Amino acid sequence: MEKRSESDEKTKTRLIEAAGEVFARHGFRAATIREICRRANASVSAVNYHFRDKKGLYAAVFEHSHRWAVEKYPHDLGLAEGATPVERLRAFIRSFLLRLLGDGFPTWHGKLIAQEIADPSGVFSQVAQTSIRPMEEYLEGIVRRLLKDENPSRTDDNDVVRLCAMSVVGQCIFQHHARQLATIHGTRTQGPAQIEVLADHIIRFSTGGIREIASGRPSG
Repeated sequence: MEKRSESDEKTKTRLIEAAGEVFARHGFRAATIREICRRANASVSAVNYHFRDKKGLYAAVFEHSHRWAVEKYPHDLGLAEGATPVERLRAFIRSFLLRLLGDGFPTWHGKLIAQEIADPSGVFSQVAQTSIRPMEEYLEGIVRRLLKDENPSRTDDNDVVRLCAMSVVGQCIFQHHARQLATIHGTRTQGPAQIEVLADHIIRFSTGGIREIASGRPSG
């Protein structure tokens, strides 16, 4: 019985890893269970047994990928409790870029996120509350603190906070797409030094924008 359980877990892991590659390459809709099973050396019945269906497998892939990424590169990157909001924002941006562009992950990790953003599957919302929403809340908390520090008299505006947070994440996501274009044109992909340069640019650009929004001055 113990050997059967160990074999089942290995099959489940192989399916998740194979599915990550296939979903990242083709997207949720175009990916096929047949190709995933072929790569994983598993039967279709194993997908049904472990995940019920294609949607369940996709959700498991996202949860596995996100959990693994955050364990390696946590949102605060181990900052001390007394870190400033700017320091926390920079750590968040660095950790996000490292998950998308850094070494140590399967090549499909960043592609999977980019695929889902470009062509939402509808399945992703099932895992967003447990996997993604905590990350969003963490970033929104930093943005809210930055806005308040810049302008203590400013009233809290959840829509503004959300838009600022989306702008930060959008800049990070764009770097993944930019790397894909650079690869096509034969440009060397980003290494650790380049990731630090990108993080520094995004933090300066983002804090400048947040400072301007906090001021309440009309645009233009």
